[in-house]
Amino acid sequence: MSVTLPVSGTKLDVDFDPAPIRARYAEERDRRLRPDHLGQFQGLSDVRAADDADPYSEPIERDALTAEHDVVILGGGFGGLLAGAYLTRQGVTDFRIVEQAGDFGGTWYWNRYPGVQCDVESYIYLPLLEETGYIPTQRYADGDEIFAHAQRIGRHFDLYRAALFQTAVTSATWSQDRQRWEIRTDRGDVLTAKYVVRANGPLNKPQFPRVDGIADFKGAMFHTSRWDYDYTGGDQHGGMTKLADKRVAIIGTGATGVQAVPFLAEDAAELFVIQRTPSVVGPRDNRPTDPDWVAGLTPGWQQRRHHNFNSLVNGHPQDQNLVGDIWTTVLTAVTGQHLVEAPLDTLAIEDQIALAEVADMQVMRTVHARIEDIVEDPATAEALKPWFGAVCKRPTFNDEYLQSFNKPTVHLVHSPGGVEKFTETGLVVDGKHYEVDCIVFATGFETGSSTAARYGYDIIGRDGVSMRDEFADGHKTLHGFFSRKFPNFVELGVSQNAYVVNFTYMLDRKARHAARILHHALKHHIAAIEPDDAAQADWVQLTRESGLARLFYFSTCTPGYYNGQGDLQHGFWGDVYQGSEVEFWEMIDTWWEAGDFKGLELESAGPEVQG
Repeated sequence: MSVTLPVSGTKLDVDFDPAPIRARYAEERDRRLRPDHLGQFQGLSDVRAADDADPYSEPIERDALTAEHDVVILGGGFGGLLAGAYLTRQGVTDFRIVEQAGDFGGTWYWNRYPGVQCDVESYIYLPLLEETGYIPTQRYADGDEIFAHAQRIGRHFDLYRAALFQTAVTSATWSQDRQRWEIRTDRGDVLTAKYVVRANGPLNKPQFPRVDGIADFKGAMFHTSRWDYDYTGGDQHGGMTKLADKRVAIIGTGATGVQAVPFLAEDAAELFVIQRTPSVVGPRDNRPTDPDWVAGLTPGWQQRRHHNFNSLVNGHPQDQNLVGDIWTTVLTAVTGQHLVEAPLDTLAIEDQIALAEVADMQVMRTVHARIEDIVEDPATAEALKPWFGAVCKRPTFNDEYLQSFNKPTVHLVHSPGGVEKFTETGLVVDGKHYEVDCIVFATGFETGSSTAARYGYDIIGRDGVSMRDEFADGHKTLHGFFSRKFPNFVELGVSQNAYVVNFTYMLDRKARHAARILHHALKHHIAAIEPDDAAQADWVQLTRESGLARLFYFSTCTPGYYNGQGDLQHGFWGDVYQGSEVEFWEMIDTWWEAGDFKGLELESAGPEVQG
């Protein structure tokens, strides 16, 4: 049939009718919406007595530290590592890195569940490959290889000497009189610093469903980010022999569940996969790194690969696709450019939206066809089909997940309403009780709450202003870095900067920019940096306007962390600048090269200040 674009009247030749698909999307979304939105989840301490011990490192004994530094970096994942690396390259070495875990790595330290891998090609996901002289062993690196690379960066840039591990921040307060930040920790440390760089990741606080009886279950129960290998046996690569006589339930079929299910399916006596909403599951096509390809690499190869990938996923055509993955394929296809001859930017916005909807449905039809080709049982195949837009949730890629449901010991338990209740011996879904020995929660992380709630401390700025209160209606920054009322505080996480797919690339660019600003400030004895009111207000408005089209898209999606479980105000993308990521970083470099620090107020610490 043909579909007509509303303004230009252009005809699109497609082999499906969008109307019933659109209706099915709305039906599936409405079946899953809940009035409590984010309130449907709770933390580990709400379920069982929380064990704060680090299971992966021996306890670190040390005395409380009182010290003053130029910079304190909060977090030792890739964001903190990159901040330390770029500061070091700028000649700034008087800094501390405060990290709750027993080593660097962040999410790759804590997440050691079976099957854990990156879902972005490792040659662009792992930062500083050329600088550290490392080439990943395969196209999509396993979690332990990524963790090892985090350690490699720490060694290469001599960052271990600056680290305070197994240490959690409890407060960060600005002293206007001293023009310093005071950071206190749970180890009794008191650190003062001219500048604070926050690099706490967004996926750091595991969440569990708020369901009656969850604390009553007598069997083994753990979150994927705190995998209990003492109970299961094995490691990230499988071999969980202790599950050979166990009935296991895994709750959640997002990116983590999709990776873990094949390993549980292989090792458990029986596996029940509790699915509220299916995922988009594309082929991964992982393979070892080709040594001939490595031999042909020339200096600057990773930067060129980054630019090519980011250009494609941000809608900038390239002569070739260096990465050739699902991201570059899908995010190019959903624009619909292949369906029309006219360049997209010449079409009316109404036509662009209608075109993108049809193209998105076209992509989802290929996803459904793949499920039908792989899953043998028609009813199971039908239940595994996602009925929402292709990027309503983060797409997943796996070559064993769908195949797992062909095993007679693997059972898909599909219920849009989720788990009804837990019992001492199992769980109830749609009125049926499933008796199990172990429940694994692949239920994600808290993303919609305030950073103070997620990180365990608030930021108290000038005149005692709480960042939790100041940001109650959304972030307020200049370019996603600095915020009015919080001098010398730099945010490295997602906060009104551009971001599309590759999180570590974003962290790399933010750390690089932050380091050069802080180096300038230290060199020129600048006491305080913060945006002026007008510049910050303009950027906040621009950021929020940039997301209006995507906000509409997410309003049609089934609940997930991208859209705040249906509460769009608290969705993951609510405070992301949603223009081109390529153009954003070009703008940042142009801003820097101008040398006038437009939009920032730089307060002199003395007569030596220059520029």
